[in-house]
Amino acid sequence: MRFSYEPEQKRQKFSEIKAGLDDAESLIRKMDLEARSLQPNVKAVLLAKLREYKSDLNNLKSEHKRLASANSNQAARDDLLESGMADAMSVSANQRGRLMMSTERLNESSDRIKESRRTIRETEELGVSILQDLHQQRQSLLHANDTVFLLLKVPYRHHLLTGKFEGKDEKEINEERRKKEQVKEIKMLF
Repeated sequence: MRFSYEPEQKRQKFSEIKAGLDDAESLIRKMDLEARSLQPNVKAVLLAKLREYKSDLNNLKSEHKRLASANSNQAARDDLLESGMADAMSVSANQRGRLMMSTERLNESSDRIKESRRTIRETEELGVSILQDLHQQRQSLLHANDTVFLLLKVPYRHHLLTGKFEGKDEKEINEERRKKEQVKEIKMLF
């Protein structure tokens, strides 16, 4: 099956391809900005992928430009017509094949961009989840610290109220006071 486009149809197809290339470039720029705001280990992987995408996109742009200039070059068309219909058909088939390959590569790049965006969203969600877990762990540690402080404080209060030290000598009492002061210092750190 042979595709033949009128000049206006060709211009429209080239415009559509150009718009797709511009959209892809815009998406790559946005992904680049998003990737640069991530943590270094994730950022390095995503930036490497983005370099591949940029390279693919630049190759597609070059191919599109080459095909567009060949299409607009009247002398090239005249040469094709002079060389015979068979040559024109093979050149047209070659151009169509290259254009289809370029379109396919552009579609693959778009799919990779979508996949990268999905990965970025998942990474962001994972980061939020980790931060929430860390916050809960911090709250648990603070609660445990308060509990330990209260447990250490209760026997000391008993000594103060009763005036009895239950057979403890002054050295043990001073040791308890020292522990209490250490707990206060630790609590002040949090």
